[in-house]
This record gives sequence, C-alpha cells and structure tokens, in this order.
Amino acid sequence: MEYQFAKRMSNVKASAIREILKATSDPKMISFAGGNPSAEAFPVEEIEKISADILTNEPISVLQYGITEGDQELIQAATHFFNRHEQVMKADDQMIITSGSQQIMEFAAKILCNEGDVVICENPSFLGALNAFKSLGAVLRGIEYKNGQLDLEALKQALQMEPKPKFMYLIPNFQNPTGMTMSLEVRKEILKLAKDNGVLILEDNPYGDLRFEGEAIPSIKSLDEDGLVIYAASLSKIIAPGMRVACCIAPKAIIQKMTVAKQASDVHSNLWAQKVMARYLQNYDMDAHIERIRMIYKQKCHLMLDEMKKHFHPDVQYTIPTGGMFIWVTLPESVDMLTFVKKALEKNVAVVPGNAFLDDDTKECHSFRMNYSTPTNEKIKEGVKILGEITYEMLSISS
Repeated sequence: MEYQFAKRMSNVKASAIREILKATSDPKMISFAGGNPSAEAFPVEEIEKISADILTNEPISVLQYGITEGDQELIQAATHFFNRHEQVMKADDQMIITSGSQQIMEFAAKILCNEGDVVICENPSFLGALNAFKSLGAVLRGIEYKNGQLDLEALKQALQMEPKPKFMYLIPNFQNPTGMTMSLEVRKEILKLAKDNGVLILEDNPYGDLRFEGEAIPSIKSLDEDGLVIYAASLSKIIAPGMRVACCIAPKAIIQKMTVAKQASDVHSNLWAQKVMARYLQNYDMDAHIERIRMIYKQKCHLMLDEMKKHFHPDVQYTIPTGGMFIWVTLPESVDMLTFVKKALEKNVAVVPGNAFLDDDTKECHSFRMNYSTPTNEKIKEGVKILGEITYEMLSISS
C-alpha cells in the first residue's frame, strides 16, 4: 500500500544527529556527535535511594495517574531552585512539567502557530526544536550571528517582515550548536524589540547552570516585566536526561493552553521521575552537585581545545565556550564540510554536519559541531588528532 502522509511532515527529516549516532554503536567509533551529559555526572546512588524510599513508603503516588500540570511537590521544589539566583518565576506565572524540554518547543508551536506562521530562530539552532516547529506547519526565519552575537539589525528586519512572526526561539547560554553566549546588552535589546513588535520569546536554557568560566548573565525571562517570555528549563543536563523532566515557566494564560495541549498528548509526565526530581532538589546540595559537573566539563572542554590547537590546521576556526557542551568548528570555504564529515566517519570519528542546524539545511555550510561532555579524555585526544590530520589533508588538496 502507498501511504499518504500529512503535508506538514514533508519538511521534517530524521534527526541528522540520531542518524549519525546509529553509526556510533560500533565500539571502534569515537563520537563527538551526541549532546549527552557525561556519565560521570549522574547521581546514580542518590536516585536509587530516593526511588527505593518512594516505592516502599508511598508507591501509589507514582503508580496512579497524576494531574497534567505536574506533581505539586516538584513544582514547589523547582520554583525554589530556578529562582535561587534570579526571579524567573514571576507573580503572574505558572509552571507545567513536561516530558523533556523539546515538548515545550512542540507545545509552544502547537498553541501559538497556525500553518504557515513564522518562527524566528538563531541560525544555526537546536535541531530538535526546529523540527518540532516545522512538524506543526511553522516556517523558520533564521538570524545569523555577527562578531559572536546575534545580528540585531537582521533581527529588526525579520521582525518587520510579513507575515509577522509568532515568537522568537533563542538559546542565550552556551548555545546549541555553537557554544556561544548572548551578552546582557543583546538580551536587553532583544527584549525591547519583542515588546516594541508584540512578539513573544521562547527562551531555552538547558545549559545555563553549566557555566565553568566567567560571571552568570541574567536570563531574558528574569528581565521581562511584560509577560513576553516563555522559559524552558530542563533538568536533563544537570541530573539525568533519561528521566525526561523539564519545566516550562510562563504567564498563566500560556500555561493553561499548554495544559490542554499536554492533555491531548500524554496526559502527564512520568510521576516516578517527577517525584525523584523533587526529592533530589529538596534533599541534596544542588550547588555542590552542579559544581562537580562544571569541573568535569571544564576539564574536558579545555582538553579538547588544547588538542585542537595542537592538531588542527591554523586556518580552521572554532568557538571557545565558557560553559555548556559544544564547540562549533568552521572550515575554510575551500573545504567541503560534508566531505570532511564523511572522511571523519570513514576513520571512525563522528561529528555533526552544521547544515543540520540551519533554518534550511540545503544552505551552504562550512561548519560542524563537536561535543566534549560525552567522550573520555583518551577518546578526545585520539579523535581530535584524527580530525586534525584530515584538516591538513583536505587543506593541502584545496590550496
């Protein structure tokens, strides 16, 4: 039988990252392609202890249906946690617990966008979110970076174009895939532009707590006094991604619509995972836990950067992140990036081609993404050396 699929799925492709990760099942493969937290960072013993206590003393609380908005114990604990350094949750806000932060992206598009509506995004940006928007019929309008920051002039023009965008999707801290961080001045200007143009902001902040250098910068949400910002806060990168627990903080009217969308999707998020997260936030020293993760990532990031400086051709450029999980590498225009990625795979090193993160993946791109949080120190050294050899090989041919 020939299947007739919905037109809205025609622009949605299988995740390039997931497809590449299939190849990494080979034990010989060195993968810089994923975006997984380091296995060293998981609080396994604590999760085991909390789970045993819940299942022994109050099993029905996690085995029965729950309310769509989320477990109240977690909502209270998460509110305290996310407000510990800045006022993210305002008096007119509510929170909903979702099955990972990508569900927040999907719900935002679901409740705000009709077929053909525009979403402004950074170019490049997180592939999962872009696919979520496209799957619901939204059209992406990408804004490039200029001198390490989002191009504000291009953003102003994009906001004035027709059709008017429904919202802007932004990752201000240690952006995926580039690892770059938006300055406070740019955040303030973007918020002003959003207010002037009556456009919402979806602020995705999964990496904000993973800063290992420099001072923290206030979130756009904490600066917002007009109900313009939907804030996506994931617990995946600081506790455990497999538990699929994230928190969306937004004005009540938006959360109420998301609640209806979630009721039509999965009723509520996993109750066991919610309870475990609540108890972990309540009973353990989160600042000490996060500091341990930061030190792991700082060491891994600096090791990868040192190895790249040692082995990469000097004409290859790359970002120098101060947190998060990613480095964005840009080859000279004379080098074909997709050929480079293919050669790397042939030599058992996996990276993600940069065009996968663009608003239009058919656009020319000379960049690729590398992840340093997942591989071991030995794999980082071995893999970067192989990539470095390919940079010299391809640049000598192109020169």
